[in-house]
Amino acid sequence: MFEAGKQMPRREHDIVKQERAGMLGIGTIARKVFGTPNDRKIKATRPLVDKINVLEPEFEKLDDAGLIAKTEEFKTRIADGESLDSLLPEAFANCREGARRAIGLRAFDVQLMGGIFMHQGNISEMKTGEGKTLVATFPAYLNALTGRGVHIVTVNDYLARRDAEWMSKVYGALGLSTGVVYPQQPEDEKKTAYAADITYATNNELGFDYLRDNMKSELNQMMQRDHYFAIVDEVDSILIDEARTPLIISGPSQDRSDLYMSIDRLIPELSDDAYTIDEKTRNVTFTDEGNEALEEILHARGILPEGQTLYDPESTTVVHHVNQGLRAHKLYTRDKDYIVRDGQVVLIDEFTGRMMAGRRLSDGLHQAIEAKEGCQIQPENVTLAQVTFQNYFRLYDKLAGMTGTASTEAEEFMEIYGLGVVEVPTNRPIARQDDDDQVFRTAQEKYQAIADEIKLAHEKGQPVLVGTTSIEKSEMLSQLLTQAKLPHNVLNARQHEKEAQIVADAGKLGAITIATNMAGRGTDIKLGGNVDFKVMEALDAEPDGDPEEIRRRIEAEHAEAEAAVKEAGGLFVLATERHESRRIDNQLRGRSGRQGDPGRSSFYLSLEDDLMRIFGSERLDKMLSKLGMKDGEAIVHPWVNKSLERAQAKVEGRNFDIRKQLLKFDDVMNDQRKVIFAQRREIMEAEDVSEITDDMRHEVIEELIDVHIPPKTYADQWDTEGLYAAALEKLGIDVPVIKWGEEEGVDAEVIRERMVEASDKMMTEKAEAFGSDTMRQIEKQVVLQTIDQKWRDHLLTLEHLRSVVGFRGYAQRDPLNEYKTEAFQLFESMLESLRETVTEQLARIRPMTEDEQKAMMQQLSQQQAALRRQTENAAAGHPPAPGEGDTAAAPEPGSGTPDAATTPLVEGFDEGDPTTWGNPSRNDACPCGSGKKFKHCHGRLA
Repeated sequence: MFEAGKQMPRREHDIVKQERAGMLGIGTIARKVFGTPNDRKIKATRPLVDKINVLEPEFEKLDDAGLIAKTEEFKTRIADGESLDSLLPEAFANCREGARRAIGLRAFDVQLMGGIFMHQGNISEMKTGEGKTLVATFPAYLNALTGRGVHIVTVNDYLARRDAEWMSKVYGALGLSTGVVYPQQPEDEKKTAYAADITYATNNELGFDYLRDNMKSELNQMMQRDHYFAIVDEVDSILIDEARTPLIISGPSQDRSDLYMSIDRLIPELSDDAYTIDEKTRNVTFTDEGNEALEEILHARGILPEGQTLYDPESTTVVHHVNQGLRAHKLYTRDKDYIVRDGQVVLIDEFTGRMMAGRRLSDGLHQAIEAKEGCQIQPENVTLAQVTFQNYFRLYDKLAGMTGTASTEAEEFMEIYGLGVVEVPTNRPIARQDDDDQVFRTAQEKYQAIADEIKLAHEKGQPVLVGTTSIEKSEMLSQLLTQAKLPHNVLNARQHEKEAQIVADAGKLGAITIATNMAGRGTDIKLGGNVDFKVMEALDAEPDGDPEEIRRRIEAEHAEAEAAVKEAGGLFVLATERHESRRIDNQLRGRSGRQGDPGRSSFYLSLEDDLMRIFGSERLDKMLSKLGMKDGEAIVHPWVNKSLERAQAKVEGRNFDIRKQLLKFDDVMNDQRKVIFAQRREIMEAEDVSEITDDMRHEVIEELIDVHIPPKTYADQWDTEGLYAAALEKLGIDVPVIKWGEEEGVDAEVIRERMVEASDKMMTEKAEAFGSDTMRQIEKQVVLQTIDQKWRDHLLTLEHLRSVVGFRGYAQRDPLNEYKTEAFQLFESMLESLRETVTEQLARIRPMTEDEQKAMMQQLSQQQAALRRQTENAAAGHPPAPGEGDTAAAPEPGSGTPDAATTPLVEGFDEGDPTTWGNPSRNDACPCGSGKKFKHCHGRLA
């Protein structure tokens, strides 16, 4: 063994060195002879890069119009059958020249390589600062020539807008259009953005627009036109870290605020032995003693009725909410997992440290946290449509990605998405110094050592970026630096709005920036500071100054500052903990040493860190105690690094297995989702769906006959009375079924034919009364709305099935197979129910009488008057009257249908029952009587 901070004994050190040298020698020889798979891929692109370089002088001679003419020529050649691969050298050469003229950047050979790999459907792993934003323009330009549209996906709205604005100059110089999609964007703008040749958007907005499109009722309302080719920036963050996050459009369910508050008050009364916490799986469960104590408290509080136990089926809801309350208190920590802002609980992304505004935890957990923090409790939501990022991005015909760190997850990218990972060489050799990890006994010793290290770096002018794992730890470290009188910036979810500015300043001489691990991702930290930000600040301070003169002055000052920072050692990345994923650590480390700049990275750890504590630091702690480590001493050795990497690899493997298993379950729903969404699109594309509704009606008649007149039975065994009642209720036809059953020689087939004839005649008469065009529109809307309603109910049923199917494992049955079987049966039942409901709805509709139309017009007039009053009050600064405030969000039904005054309603219109409202237009007053426009009330998206 070796002592802390000391070298190994010479002989032992030599033996280890010789063994390692021998092993490494064999591997090195093999690599020299055969090359690594990555080397072979790099080598294979050299001829293509050479072709592009040979073409460069030819494209330099073209004028600006000539570049655009080339684009049109390429489009024609593609239309004539030429492949994108054969066009690649010319297209890349054209794009390189367009970028050089438009934004003054000439792509390096390694950037062309990155673009080639992405065009081939791979992930290009390129280090921070290697110009990935420019690299994406090459495959985007080439694939956009097909006319099908390319989506470039970023992790936040700021980057989507920045990249779109910057790179649109390149695409514009080549004759292509650029669009950007962002939240709350006007619909006509969004449609234009999706119609552009290249569209920049966040992963969230793309996924939500996909779901919204599949809730629309007319094709011309849909935003996305195709899923052809997507380039995903920070691909590891989106397709790995957020892969398990479902995008959900939801509507409100009943308000249970009192129940949440009651349960929240009893959680602190539970003793520590009433439950057990498993930090590895982030789960908490009641012990047997805890269940008994809980039952007594629930009886005493009146939450659980006397005589009812926790194990009764009626107690399911209470037990579920108590479990969620316990999780909220014991597993979710303020300023780590969430923050409270403006009276709302806002989740924090554990990987990026960013706020996730608008995202809520499901199954009542978010409400339990709101109760814990004393915030207003928002009602639980029911799912109306959902998709995971895994399944959304697998919709694309071709997928590519780029990031600084993907190789550690290469297996998952290939297995789940079919994406290869290629490490693209840097343009200049990496000059960063990566220190071995320093492991301390306690967190206090670690933080003191960190403060001392920061002080040393600051004194020589070296900028320091300190990576932390939570807001709480970043602010605790900030207090430590304040006490040491070290000036610094803190970048976490609380300073979210200042992110770009703080990151821009992080490379200045002597700057100290504390950040949650991945805050600021997507923005380069440039040594000496960011010239563009400095110019903007100077222009604000000197509005009358000459912009060109100011830029020249600042660029000269920046060159001096950059040289001073390089002299001080470049950016020093100091990480205060290891993350569960090596990739997150590598991302943090990669912020330093961009484009051959000098830099340094170091990880400071303690045995009290989450990763060390949860994954077996006890043995290490005992060993260090025996070695006699003194306070403030650290253990530093490559073996420790290897040991930590193995622990991280185990966690990564476990997380991959969880994601893979979840994907198998989600694939069951995904297959059904594709069927439903494809069916909806077919219906929207069809001019006339009467054939579909006729088939549905005839199948319902078939089922009614089978139920009431079973095959191979005698007439006296028939239930003709039941058939008569069912025909009246489900088909809306009053036919003498009982009398038919008494006729001589009449069998089930004859009765079926007569019922079909009667129902067809009734629907023909209805079509004449409404008018053929109106009837076709009614049929389409009824079918679409019924599909949507049934699909929502089906999603809820599948959620419930998924929550209990795991228990089948105790009976030696495979939960996944059980889920697949039952989900399929449920899907078939849903389709049967769909036929019945559509038939029933169409049987009930009738044209409105003149009196009913007048009453409807009067009601609309009153609602519009109330809306005007509300608008006038708002403009004058008066608070809304009771009933005029915000209403709970509901799904967006189809729009663009005839006015509410002329929309045929289902018989028995009820203000409180949305299923009887027909299909109001987006700008009509909401039928619920709130006085708001439909789009601001029950037509508003969650």
